[in-house]
Amino acid sequence: MHTWSLVSICVLLGVVTRWAFRVFPPGAGKPPMFGDYEAQRHWQEVTYNLPPQEWYFNTTDNDLLYWGLDYPPLTAYHSLICAYVAKMINPEWVELHTSRGYESPAHKLFMRATVLVADLLIFFPAVVVYCFYLTDGSSKRKVSTVLLFLLYPGLILIDYGHFQIHFFFFYIRELL
Repeated sequence: MHTWSLVSICVLLGVVTRWAFRVFPPGAGKPPMFGDYEAQRHWQEVTYNLPPQEWYFNTTDNDLLYWGLDYPPLTAYHSLICAYVAKMINPEWVELHTSRGYESPAHKLFMRATVLVADLLIFFPAVVVYCFYLTDGSSKRKVSTVLLFLLYPGLILIDYGHFQIHFFFFYIRELL
């Protein structure tokens, strides 16, 4: 039982660390593209409103020059699931064409939460299963490995701090 208490603490640390990142998306509120945050929101708009055979092709409803969907289909289906939830919360978030550049504190919270929920449903359980059932070693070593996976900076920076890091490099480029 002591081991699972430590795993719970590792999971809690992983969640708190992820949520602690603040997002400062570059380009937010600046037409015509509105920044990387808008890309994620727009992909939800496209996947929700268009049939899958139109997601990757330029059409009158899908201008690929405006944040065209350029991730693999699994990611597109993840955007579709998030879009269904978004539509239930506030239909304005995914309205075709009219939601371009939509920003609100509630929507930003929703977008951050979608990443955390995906981690909690897929990544965290995969880490625990891998560390405890697919590797050898003592319980102490397995708990340490869980902690290292869940606090791995590369994944946290990409999934939670991407906009912040992108902003940093954008700012440095402007200084030079």
